[in-house]
Amino acid sequence: MPDGRPTRLGGLHALLVGGTLLALLLGWLDPVTDQRDCPNWGASGNASAFADPRWDLGLPLLSLGWILAVAAEQALPATWQHRTGVAVATRATLAVTAAILAACCLNLPPAIACR
Repeated sequence: MPDGRPTRLGGLHALLVGGTLLALLLGWLDPVTDQRDCPNWGASGNASAFADPRWDLGLPLLSLGWILAVAAEQALPATWQHRTGVAVATRATLAVTAAILAACCLNLPPAIACR
């Protein structure tokens, strides 16, 4: 900014953009969320909630990458500019916690739907 003050969303780009992209990806993949729609309904064994079972591992790995990107962005010196140490630590803690909670909420329903 011209006056040197940080923007409110400064340092939260990875959280917002990555979360939006993961949510859009999950919507595009359209996983099964109701057990009656699972391919193994009424039988034993595990099935994938996705049309392509590789996403059972791919989505959690992308989510982990997103969490690491959020943590890395919080460690950048540009995120700290014109903020006190307490403000930096609080924002970093909240951003990483929000990413972890959102990743769990995005990954948990497809992970347990067909198990």
